[in-house]
Amino acid sequence: MDRLDAMNVFVLAVDEGSLAAAGRKLGRSPAAVSRAIAFLEERVGVELLHRTTRSIRLSEEGERYVAICRRVLAELEEAEDIAAGPRTAPRGLLTITAPVVSGEMVLRPILDAFLDAYPTVSAKLLLFDRAVNLIEEGVDVALRIGPLADSAMVAMRVGAISRVVVAAPRYLKQHPRITEPGDLAKHQIVAMAHLPNSWTFAPQAGSSAPRTVQFTPRLVVNSTYAAVASTVAGRGVARMYSYQVAEEVARGELEIVLADDEDPEMPAHLICPQGRLLVPKLRAFTDFAVPRLKKQFAQLKKSIGAR
Repeated sequence: MDRLDAMNVFVLAVDEGSLAAAGRKLGRSPAAVSRAIAFLEERVGVELLHRTTRSIRLSEEGERYVAICRRVLAELEEAEDIAAGPRTAPRGLLTITAPVVSGEMVLRPILDAFLDAYPTVSAKLLLFDRAVNLIEEGVDVALRIGPLADSAMVAMRVGAISRVVVAAPRYLKQHPRITEPGDLAKHQIVAMAHLPNSWTFAPQAGSSAPRTVQFTPRLVVNSTYAAVASTVAGRGVARMYSYQVAEEVARGELEIVLADDEDPEMPAHLICPQGRLLVPKLRAFTDFAVPRLKKQFAQLKKSIGAR
């Protein structure tokens, strides 16, 4: 049996959620699909799928192996595209990752427009508030906020964002003034569950030591949208990325405080592995997305007010 074909069958079975569904898509019987997967299991010496009559579930080894299979199949397709030369039309699946809010707010509309412009390309948009390993997880391109740690990636700068401390105007009228970071100790804080109960600000003039404010939150949430909504409702003071509250600030629903005490802006980049820009679908996407992301981040910065 052809190993690449068996890998394709295995990946499709995982994506479709059953052997029968994979068989229907491939025009093969469930037994033929099962034989292909059994062939791979025999070669690697472990069970890749836990099977029942109604469902399949990846084993721990299967989770690692399916990621490798995806990467192998994608790289084979890309090698063929590269070999065919620059006149090859962009095609195939483009896998993109981004933080949740910037992915939904900034990147998704651009991706929608890209798919309209390139009907032979399909896309998978994965939104995580964690750093995704592009190589290990089979991702083509990522939107990253903040300093870049991985020098093995090609980086295309698309904008800059800052952290901002915000509160609703009516909250600010009913509570003590906030003129320096230490004043936050007198206030109700809306905090994110995955972040520490402290905020760090730029050093005072003449000092090199950052200023850190410890607090006990009044409200802790694990959703950026919930944190913004509660802050707009007057629940307390929150610290967010500028693009996450740009619309609310522009509408007057939130006000920025302590702007002069924040650290310098952080960059936003599109990144991809070295050499991957030779792949037509990825080159087409970056050429399409980079100028539009630059424009979008610039508009968000303008709406919130450049510091």
